[in-house]
Amino acid sequence: MRITEIFHSIQGESSHAGRPCVFIRLTGCNLRCRWCDSEYTFTGGERMSIDEILDRVKSYGCNLVEVTGGEPLAQAESFELIKRLCDEGFEVLIETSGSIDVTPVDPRATLILDLKCPGSGEADKNRWENLAILRPRDEIKFVIASRADYEWARRVIAEHRLERFTILLSPVWGEMEMKPLAEWMLSDRLPARFQTQLHKHIWGPDVKGV
Repeated sequence: MRITEIFHSIQGESSHAGRPCVFIRLTGCNLRCRWCDSEYTFTGGERMSIDEILDRVKSYGCNLVEVTGGEPLAQAESFELIKRLCDEGFEVLIETSGSIDVTPVDPRATLILDLKCPGSGEADKNRWENLAILRPRDEIKFVIASRADYEWARRVIAEHRLERFTILLSPVWGEMEMKPLAEWMLSDRLPARFQTQLHKHIWGPDVKGV
């Protein structure tokens, strides 16, 4: 597999924010979101076997692991990696754009499905069939760049009855202010959770490996 980085940090997003976590950041992505903050994952990477990845992960002594990217499911071997992590007893999170079929993902892992709003430039790549595959513990994220993105996310939540999942709304760093988004959510009584990228508040927006 091609791996951009493996590191131990504080989980910055999702309902698991604030927890120590080992991140396995895979190389490559099939999308090109306008506001992407991990373009360095698109190419390069270190070739590692699944056994080598597991050894590195175990060295941190942390039970929570997130497989991310780029788009982690773009590498076919990622499904076996997720299975092996679950077999080893890790609590596994998968951060995926949802543009790729999530059916093969080991059901013991938790999916964090990042539905792409129109402001990303990639909303046409959303694979809506994935919503029917999600389990109650899975989470759905919307990255919000504007009021238009917020209104789009609000409609999607209502139309697909997504309130049965943990819904995450995250402002685009440096573009969407936190206060307006929070106020819109409160005004609409939106059944969602506001999130900010905690790791960027701690270490800064341009630091890798955190």
